[in-house]
Amino acid sequence: MQKVLFICSMNRWRSPTAEQVFSEHPGVECTSAGLNRGAENPLTAELVDWAELIFVMERSHKAKLSEEFKPHLKGKRVFCLDIPDNYRFMDPALVKLLRTKVTPFLARD
Repeated sequence: MQKVLFICSMNRWRSPTAEQVFSEHPGVECTSAGLNRGAENPLTAELVDWAELIFVMERSHKAKLSEEFKPHLKGKRVFCLDIPDNYRFMDPALVKLLRTKVTPFLARD
């Protein structure tokens, strides 16, 4: 089972949408978190340790992730999806973007 973590700022729209979209993907276990204070599900070192594959929505998220969790990122694959904060939860355009950008990285069972 491939463990996938999706990260955005507040864990309200983009990363929870990604979690929902890929929760039924074969061979994938996923969760989501936010990097900012007050996030719905704040990112923790335990979540970073758990993940094998990490997707961030913006370059600033990747920088903040590296800054705050560097010791926990050793050997982790981190990808920036370049998806701006312009979408609501389960926005069809966001779902399409996520499927296009994330699916090629996921294990095929």
